[in-house]
Amino acid sequence: MTGESKKWLKFRIVTVLVFFLVLFIALISRAFQIQVLSGKLLKTLAERQHIKTLQIEPERGIIFDRNGEKLAASSMVSSVFADPSKITNTAEVASALAPILNLDKETIVKKLAGSKNFCWLARKIPPDQASRIEALNIDSVFLIKEPKRFYPNGELAGRLIGFVGLDYTGLEGLELKYDNYLKATPEKLIWARDARGNRLYPRTEKPAVQQEEGYNLILTIDSRIQHIVETNLQEAITAKGAKGGFVVVMDPKTGEILALADQPGFDPNKFSTYNLGKGKNKVITDSFDPGSTFKPFLAAGALEEGIVKETDRFNCENGAYVVSDRTFHEANKKRYGSLTFHDVLKYSSNIGCVKISERLKKEKFYHYITQFGFGSKTGIDLPGEVSGLLRPQQNWTRVDTSTIAFGQGVSVTAIQLITALSAIANDGMLMKPHIVRAVVNKQGQIIKKVMPTPVRQVVSPKTAKRLTAILKDVVGEDDGTGKKAQIPNVAVAGKTGTSQKFDFSRRVYSSERVRTSFMGFFPADDPQVAILVTLDEPQRDKWGGVAAAPVFKNIGEQILTCFKTDIKEAPFPVLEEEKPNGIKLKLVSAPQIISRHNDMENDTDEPFMPDFTGMTMRDVLKKAREKGLDVKVAGTGWAVSQEPKPGIPIRNHRSCVVSFSTGY
Repeated sequence: MTGESKKWLKFRIVTVLVFFLVLFIALISRAFQIQVLSGKLLKTLAERQHIKTLQIEPERGIIFDRNGEKLAASSMVSSVFADPSKITNTAEVASALAPILNLDKETIVKKLAGSKNFCWLARKIPPDQASRIEALNIDSVFLIKEPKRFYPNGELAGRLIGFVGLDYTGLEGLELKYDNYLKATPEKLIWARDARGNRLYPRTEKPAVQQEEGYNLILTIDSRIQHIVETNLQEAITAKGAKGGFVVVMDPKTGEILALADQPGFDPNKFSTYNLGKGKNKVITDSFDPGSTFKPFLAAGALEEGIVKETDRFNCENGAYVVSDRTFHEANKKRYGSLTFHDVLKYSSNIGCVKISERLKKEKFYHYITQFGFGSKTGIDLPGEVSGLLRPQQNWTRVDTSTIAFGQGVSVTAIQLITALSAIANDGMLMKPHIVRAVVNKQGQIIKKVMPTPVRQVVSPKTAKRLTAILKDVVGEDDGTGKKAQIPNVAVAGKTGTSQKFDFSRRVYSSERVRTSFMGFFPADDPQVAILVTLDEPQRDKWGGVAAAPVFKNIGEQILTCFKTDIKEAPFPVLEEEKPNGIKLKLVSAPQIISRHNDMENDTDEPFMPDFTGMTMRDVLKKAREKGLDVKVAGTGWAVSQEPKPGIPIRNHRSCVVSFSTGY
């Protein structure tokens, strides 16, 4: 072989080797790109073709009132979905499903055409529809169990409880605020297809980090008081031709909300038929001028600072008093001459309060307003709370100070107002209001307990007592503005209020559009219940003492009838020395209200004796039938005692004796 041939052969060998080397590098690079650089993307694409994942929501926790009555619960119902890729005759499938699901055939066809391998056809359908779908036995149509939220009492506490959406997430009220506690971590239902597209057996995949169960809420709300409140409020709205209204009932010593009503009502079972804003709770989301209900807080500051005594006299100028260029008048064209500090509150004199504010000075007045909690959120455990409107005192003019003295030019919320009043009832100690007593698991073990939370001492106990004595006369004396709130044999302390609504189009306060209010607490010497009643734009009786005070009286009387216990014959231990004619309200909770088998449609599994206290005879008999109990009744009226006691296991006690009384 010549030298030239050898060179040529060597060149060809090198060329071939280089070619294979380049090819090898290219293959390695491609493999690296596929395996490493594009691995995630390709895996995702493959999973889309061969794997389908559906998120399965577990049952939410139950919401109970303080006595174990269910206010929100869940049950498992069927939902329908389809795999359009496996449907050969869409029109035929749609024709079969449409009459069962109460849908148009065209609607189902559109749903099937809008997805490759998955689409929902109907969510959370009734059992009879599910049975009929199952009977069709269509390969590409499937049923899956999902939890559905129910609210057994309809509108009762509807705005307070709130509601959940189709995805089972809380959207309003307690359902939203405590969503993270009420819902468990969703599971995933995963199924795969083989190369021919056949569906393989599905598997359930649990998330790595999870809350295994939805926790239950125990509320401070008593559904019996809530019912009393809502019934009386609705009757008053109808009778007075009002636009709406709200009532809040609070335990002033603990900050527990016993009832909270905002009318017109709201049924969370039908939330999809309302505008979303209809579910808002105006007790915490709406602010308004408080009117004369603001006067006790001015008076508290003046008493605490020692600048007034109950007997000090104020010239009320015969009904007209000029501050700067503004003339102030009394409400309802009243004309007062000289009034004592005591009578300024008793008669609700605007001019008297203006003169008290001049003595207190704007800096101190502002200080006590903020100490009582106005201008800031109370921190109540509900979503959407606003702080009201309180301008900085350095921006106040003399006229501003004067108008705020009788509750104009400052905006408050209902929850702020009842919380501030409760501070007076609670020896001057402001408490944080709350709705939830505890979060518990399915076995009744406490996950989170909410304790009464003192915020601050606003005024001294002595000042609170002095002011309470004046507010007792506002109600108790026949010429007091709150006389229509009197409850027989019970001392009530309270204050009326009528506030004009601001007309933004005319830039003036309207004389036609008003809010009428009454707030009070009882028994005045040992306050256990504080109540705020407000009617929005009543067309008849546009004064707080005439429209709102009687509602307070009716609610108070019915609460006492339900819950009052005569101290001398108390069926439970008396832990402190009581006055001979003292009144105690028996607001207790059953010691154990949670069972592993709690189910809304099968409530007979509850293993504990229910609390019949406060129920009518009819309600007791109905509840006993539900529990499979034999009940013997004695007396008439409301249930006041029972044997065995509530909360004990009923496995060995299938009968109960319930005693009734007409009250005091």
